[in-house]
Amino acid sequence: MNRREFMKSASATAVATGTGVAAPAVFSPAKAQARNETLLIVSESGPNNLDIMGVGTNVPGYEVSWNCYDRLITHEMTEKDGVRYYDRDKLKGELAEDMSIGDMSATFKLKKNATFQDGTPVTAKDVKWSLDRAVSVGGFPTFQMKAGSLEKPEQFVVVDDHTVRIDFIRKDRLTIPDLAVIVPCVVNSELVKKNATEKDPWGLEYTKQNTAGSGAYKVTKWTSGTEVVYERFDDWKGGPLPKIKRVIWRMVPSAGNRRALLERGDADISYDLPNKDFVELKQAGKLNITSVPYSNGLQYIGMNVTKPPFDNPKVREAVAYAIPYQKIMDAVLFGLAKPMFGAPADYQTKVAWPQPTKFNTDLAKAKALLTEAGYPDGFESTISFDLGFAGVNEPICVLLQETLAQIGVKTTINKIPGANWRGELTKKTLPLYTNVFSGWLDYPEYFFFWCYHGNNAIFNTMSYQSKAMDAFIDAARQSAAVGDKGAYDAGVKGMVDLAFADVPRVPLYQPYVNVAMQKNVTGYEYWFHRRLDYRAFAKS
Repeated sequence: MNRREFMKSASATAVATGTGVAAPAVFSPAKAQARNETLLIVSESGPNNLDIMGVGTNVPGYEVSWNCYDRLITHEMTEKDGVRYYDRDKLKGELAEDMSIGDMSATFKLKKNATFQDGTPVTAKDVKWSLDRAVSVGGFPTFQMKAGSLEKPEQFVVVDDHTVRIDFIRKDRLTIPDLAVIVPCVVNSELVKKNATEKDPWGLEYTKQNTAGSGAYKVTKWTSGTEVVYERFDDWKGGPLPKIKRVIWRMVPSAGNRRALLERGDADISYDLPNKDFVELKQAGKLNITSVPYSNGLQYIGMNVTKPPFDNPKVREAVAYAIPYQKIMDAVLFGLAKPMFGAPADYQTKVAWPQPTKFNTDLAKAKALLTEAGYPDGFESTISFDLGFAGVNEPICVLLQETLAQIGVKTTINKIPGANWRGELTKKTLPLYTNVFSGWLDYPEYFFFWCYHGNNAIFNTMSYQSKAMDAFIDAARQSAAVGDKGAYDAGVKGMVDLAFADVPRVPLYQPYVNVAMQKNVTGYEYWFHRRLDYRAFAKS
């Protein structure tokens, strides 16, 4: 395509998609020859940190870590509803070639030919240093490790150069699966220590900008907010060598431009278009569209229960009855989500998560509850959302703002940049907000440990404290560890019922991961973290 033809095509596409701005060209003719070995991804937002253990690393940052670092173990794959899907209950070695699980410890033998991307051999000392780092840096990484009862450096023991033992501090069925999530990645300890300082002993500033792993890809260029470029690590030993040699991940804030790039064939994959676009693209049939429900995940409205007016349960219940659930399903999601509201009156709580609440839109009831709570004339607040995922979050907030106004609650919408969202959310000061949480380990007690436990759980962003809730969660975890089904079922039902009674957050729906791909792109796999795994992709 010559320049005149390209400009004509770009202009026409922009007009067709209603953006009024020409979609940017991604591939130059010079790059076309390598197109089959290059994957071009476009998304609304990108990483703010290349290290999962960094302070405030956002969700796009998870994708970098997953593809650039290895862990001791990972999940086998299965198939679910026609999609390649991680198998929650089957694990295999990644850096480990052998795993032996005892009653109160697990021993891992490392692959002796595994190296970091600078050629340094991966040793047991690197594994221990990395796990020590994860349980010591604080914040999200440390709490994630604690979710699997991985809490102290003393638990990680170097047996010899290629053998590591992990000692358990208690029986916990989440311990081994927790080693397969993104956080306990193995870092090139000597490289990072060379770039550490007294104030930054774990080298977080270095790994924020540089990858230092043994994974299948390494970041060769990162321009924050614009682009991440990866090259394949050809000596990767964590699995079969990927077909894709190069990945270019571009941040294209305009959804219209992302769609135009896909339709024109300039981009290979996008996974955060508006749901309306996914529906239309699926109907057009020119792209492969995959929609998979988030495992253990919900979009919700959260409220800070420590400060007026949301410290009053009746106010929180009033908000729950004021949410325009069906409008959100129809106007924002176009049916690409599973409703988590409007359970029938005779609904019996299940030993499962997610499950629907009793709430539905009832403005008269909402207004009456506000009056009971002492706010007959309403109040003022802000509604906050992550601007990095504005395509869904902003219309949700606008619709909620409209219905709250009808019961006298005046709100201002607070748009927080994606790079700052995690930091602002985990300060636990936002009065009213919408967010998504998806538990990496697909067990109800894991979700509730993260989101409702009073033990300063990082994603308990409502600052909710309840000794009864803590007891239910702890009982579910303890009974799961010893296989006491009766006690486990009682614990799960108890925590679900209490969450819906105290309503510190209101479930809206179980989102779907929607991915649009060119017809010649194969290998998409759904993972618990919902991000793309480049290692399985191929292009014909």
